[in-house]
Amino acid sequence: MKNVGLMRASMLAFGLALVFAGHSYAAEKHDHDHAEQSASHNHAKDDVYRGIFEDSDIKARTLADWQGDWQSVYPYLQDGTLDPVMAHKAEKGDKTADEYRAYYEIGYKTDVGQIVIDGDQVTFNRGGQSVSGHYADDGYEILTYKAGNRGVRFIFKKVDGDEDAPDYIQFSDHRIAPADADHYHLYWGDDRAALLNEVTNWPTYYPSSLSGDEIVKEMLAH
Repeated sequence: MKNVGLMRASMLAFGLALVFAGHSYAAEKHDHDHAEQSASHNHAKDDVYRGIFEDSDIKARTLADWQGDWQSVYPYLQDGTLDPVMAHKAEKGDKTADEYRAYYEIGYKTDVGQIVIDGDQVTFNRGGQSVSGHYADDGYEILTYKAGNRGVRFIFKKVDGDEDAPDYIQFSDHRIAPADADHYHLYWGDDRAALLNEVTNWPTYYPSSLSGDEIVKEMLAH
């Protein structure tokens, strides 16, 4: 009887070992699968940011993605706040910091220091003077750049508002599907087609709540 009891105890211990081993394997496999999915998601996001994506991945977006109070980064380039960003680009790129600064001088240049987007109303502020318009979705366009990468412009057309407010605005924020923007490049004017040909001047906006140093940190993180 004593031997039978020992045998049962041994079998029970062996069974428990199998259960715990199976649970450990399942937990490790779950963690591994989750890590793979997260890595895959981040890789896909990075590809989109670099302009690599399928047309089928593009989804329509609304002005809700760009709601808020936004400031131009151009003054921060002019006063030297963005110098660390230019130096960082020089470390990784094919231009000097001064050459990058000259490139972004053209890209960021604008006299519209603030843009406020509230519902379908977009207000452009220039040195204390503002104009507003109400805008409706006008689709999107896919652009292919000289480097071979691509981008998507999400376009909105003015349906009413101040005469001086642009007839069209086109957003580019390195995203191709609905998502809240953390910054964006904006093109505006009265000729939809002509705007699509503009690829050298892309006024760039970050939330007005951010300081210059906080914007630098955001830029360095990309």
